[in-house]
Amino acid sequence: PTRRKDRRDAAGLMSSTDPDSDTLPARTLLSHLLELRDRLLRALVATLVIAVPCLYFANDIFTWLSAPLRDRLPEGATLIATSVVAPFMTPFKLALLAAIFFAMPVILYQVWAFVAPGLYRHERRFALPLFVSSVVLFYGGAAFAYFVVFPVIFQFFVMTTPEGVSMMTDITQYMDFAVLLFFAFGLAFEIPVATVLLVRTGLVKREALAKNRGYVLLGIFIVAAFLTPPDPISQTLMALPMYALYEVGLLMSRALVRARPPDSEGDPA
Repeated sequence: PTRRKDRRDAAGLMSSTDPDSDTLPARTLLSHLLELRDRLLRALVATLVIAVPCLYFANDIFTWLSAPLRDRLPEGATLIATSVVAPFMTPFKLALLAAIFFAMPVILYQVWAFVAPGLYRHERRFALPLFVSSVVLFYGGAAFAYFVVFPVIFQFFVMTTPEGVSMMTDITQYMDFAVLLFFAFGLAFEIPVATVLLVRTGLVKREALAKNRGYVLLGIFIVAAFLTPPDPISQTLMALPMYALYEVGLLMSRALVRARPPDSEGDPA
């Protein structure tokens, strides 16, 4: 009897850890915290490794980042440093932020890897497409900001400079402004992934999201007003793609989130 009991216990343990099983293994709070610590450390190590070459090419990265503004400055105007340490500290901080930017696939993977053990088999089927989509959309949003938004808004600022005023932008203020837009557009382009997750978890129904498009559009313009400079051009350049991606998210949720299978009544909402 003891051997049979041991075999039953072993079989139960194997079934609880089977990746193809639709039952979730019981995990303690301590194991979750240890797993979270390991994931954060891996993301941090990856960021530090990427930071080494970024620090070496810090000045080149700043030159590339400032090109959209420098190309549109009036003749004779340049970027300036209003602090003694700014010529060193600004590229240094930019290199660290660039390391986070380039390490984003690793960071997002660690987030997905932490969440994956809590997913059922039929949920893990679309975890990989959502992960790949989140990475592509993040860099797509950053590229949209650099190649589309930056030229338009900087040209607008140069054209609206009052007569007799020389436009000489501080390099630290420019870096803060550009990096904010980079990450803002990168995160804004994650709307399709966020929409799918909201629908899948049951927090919001797809029908409700489709029905309240007007409120969503208004909210998107309000968010864009906070994330962009106080001008209607940059606000519109962020809001319109965000709304288009919202519609894409609705289509993705329709394709990826199907009706629950009859054997998954224990699934979380």
